[in-house]
Amino acid sequence: MQQEHRECIEQCYECAAACDICASSCLREDNVEMMKHCIQLDMQCAAICRLAAQFMALESAYSQKLCRLCADICKACAEECARHDHDHCQNCARACSQCADACLKMAA
Repeated sequence: MQQEHRECIEQCYECAAACDICASSCLREDNVEMMKHCIQLDMQCAAICRLAAQFMALESAYSQKLCRLCADICKACAEECARHDHDHCQNCARACSQCADACLKMAA
């Protein structure tokens, strides 16, 4: 397995963890309804990041396509999280942006 695969896999797992933390923290916010879209994207992003990492680890022929989708979802999640001032949202936005960049490199 190439180093760029390993780095992207690590980014995907780090992003998934950041999304899990963000979703869990959002659920404890006073106005959960306002955080609903953020929570949904966090959960979707965490799921696709884990799946993309698994496919890369398996050296699947579908890794590039999945990484492209992962990058799209990570970008959407980063944009949503960046709209909120909470530390967990800001941390998640950074992790999602970094993961999107890594996945775009893999998809090229």
